Amino acid sequence: MTEAVLDIKQWGNNLGVRLPAAVARAAHLHVDQRVRVSVDGDQVVITPVTDVHLSLEQRLAAYDPARHGGEVMGTSRSVGAERW
Repeated sequence: MTEAVLDIKQWGNNLGVRLPAAVARAAHLHVDQRVRVSVDGDQVVITPVTDVHLSLEQRLAAYDPARHGGEVMGTSRSVGAERW
């Protein structure tokens, strides 16, 4: 098991920890990879997020107008130099 003892540092309004290269390699982590950080009891767990590529149909099925703000712009009247 690869292990390191690290200091938590201030990073803007947040806290940050730098992962040593040996730990990142052992966990198969790489630059710009998305991870999920969670707390399980008194343990902080970092889990890689697998990229899920959704089709257009899947994205549209998941769209909720109430959650995402509905239409960005109404189409009932012209607001600029549009020609219909």
